[in-house]
Amino acid sequence: MATRKSSRKSSSRSSTRKTSSRSRGRRYGAAASKNVESAMRRRKRGTLRSGPGGKGGKVKSRKQAIAIALSEARKKGAKVPRRRGARA
Repeated sequence: MATRKSSRKSSSRSSTRKTSSRSRGRRYGAAASKNVESAMRRRKRGTLRSGPGGKGGKVKSRKQAIAIALSEARKKGAKVPRRRGARA
């Protein structure tokens, strides 16, 4: 088996990489992540509930659990992007 030589230079790519105009960095903060973790745990235990004040039914959907967690994180002031508008 022949070994191939790499023609690339071993320089750091981050310094030469072009940054796009839409560079955002981290979208979600650590607090939001903790909130989602907590909500997923509550969903698994069956204690996560939907509706205002948690007076609705039990949440069984993973997507709904994440949505609830991000909503709670927004209310607490965590770094979470704003909600998208309704799609028509």
